[in-house]
Amino acid sequence: MSWQAYTDNLVATGKIDKAALYSRAGDSLWAQSSSFELQSSEITGIAQGFDDASNLQAHGLHVQGQKYFLLRADDRSIYGKFEAEGVVAVRTKQAILVAHYPAGVVAGEATTVVEKVADYLISVGY
Repeated sequence: MSWQAYTDNLVATGKIDKAALYSRAGDSLWAQSSSFELQSSEITGIAQGFDDASNLQAHGLHVQGQKYFLLRADDRSIYGKFEAEGVVAVRTKQAILVAHYPAGVVAGEATTVVEKVADYLISVGY
């Protein structure tokens, strides 16, 4: 399966409207949907936030120029919210999944979808 299929499958769930897949270091875009490409500083901030969330806690999570309130940040998952929409980022062994969910989607449903794809990637060595 191509990397693009993972982002397409996330969007196909109806819980995610945009998704991207980056290398674990955040220095390479592997796949994206709907022109969902982050600025280099945004993906770098997310990649670094898995190991040290202090910058995200102090300045928020930025995705496509929008600042999201940081809800969670640990060595696996980063969640952010802006009004009724949100962002989920999950790090696997070799990749970072970043997904956006629109207003009207329950945050827990969106995070579950992204976390399950990450679990699968981890199970196959990625």
